[in-house]
Amino acid sequence: MSRFHPLEVTDIQRTTRDAVVVTLQPREEDRAAFDFIQGQYLTFRKDFDGVELRRSYSICAGKDDGVLRVGIKRVDGGAFSTWANEDLAKGAVLEAMPPMGRFFTELDPSKERHYLGFAGGSGITPVLSLIKTVLAREPGSRFTLVYANRAINSIMFREELDDLKDLYLNRFAVLHILENDAQDIELFTGRLDADKLKRLFETWIDPTAIDTAFICGPEPMMLTISDSLRQHGLRPEQIKYELFASGQPGRAKAPAKSKLAAERAGEAKATVTLDGTTRTFTMPKTGQSVLEAAIEHNLDAPFSCKAGVCSTCRAKVLEGEVEMAQNHALEDYEVRAGYVLTCQCTPLTDTIVVTYDQ
Repeated sequence: MSRFHPLEVTDIQRTTRDAVVVTLQPREEDRAAFDFIQGQYLTFRKDFDGVELRRSYSICAGKDDGVLRVGIKRVDGGAFSTWANEDLAKGAVLEAMPPMGRFFTELDPSKERHYLGFAGGSGITPVLSLIKTVLAREPGSRFTLVYANRAINSIMFREELDDLKDLYLNRFAVLHILENDAQDIELFTGRLDADKLKRLFETWIDPTAIDTAFICGPEPMMLTISDSLRQHGLRPEQIKYELFASGQPGRAKAPAKSKLAAERAGEAKATVTLDGTTRTFTMPKTGQSVLEAAIEHNLDAPFSCKAGVCSTCRAKVLEGEVEMAQNHALEDYEVRAGYVLTCQCTPLTDTIVVTYDQ
């Protein structure tokens, strides 16, 4: 199971007025642990006035860049992102878990594929990692990016994207959709809604030529895009998404009441394995997640967002049944195999057995 390691800040660059790119260097003995896959993220922790906060930020470097780099956009009221934008300095040391996440596909240098990426705001960070790695490691493949922002001055990595267009003239294309700034082509002005997507697929992007689509942005945008992609013929397994925000950050939504409510009253016996250590304890069937119960019983269970978005708390149910309130991170095949987000699940049965080690 992943644990936190120190990373030295070796450089900080401001990409927009409210976003920074932070370059990090692991210790020599940790270098292999931070050998990321394009599209993955890092989970950081920091103490603010006696309260530990954990936040996940996507790696924006390509596999061949030779550096570990994340983009951090300031969020209104966000303690970690505000601190990173205003106070974080070169030479500081951050604590982070090794890279996690499955927002990628396996690359094959012999393949000729067409990838489509949709990004909203800071959702460009993992998509940029995907773009750079695909173009460098699949020389026959192409990548089209649709990037939505409020205005031209809020575009993260604008110069880097322009450089990539110049470097890969026939293999990389960017369509900027700006909500507030008028553009020469009317289609590229305004919100990226269902109508605009329909027109994009009719005039600019051939959905039948897309092998894999990647979406990263806020939930409403992600749902609109994924629905449109399916309507235009893409299968669910061809669509990968990564949310960078949630409607209820840091806590799970209350599960819907159902006819199982009576059976769920009372307590369950939970057996949880982490790093080879197994503990058995009782926990309520409602009002507390498996993750919260594990931490309460002195297991250092991994977590970051606690909102069903990042998958840091992923574990496998070996016995019994649980119910997830939210799932924005696991693929259907993972759920079928018994994997759950422990920050989101509560017991349905009197006994559950869960492991973080598979």
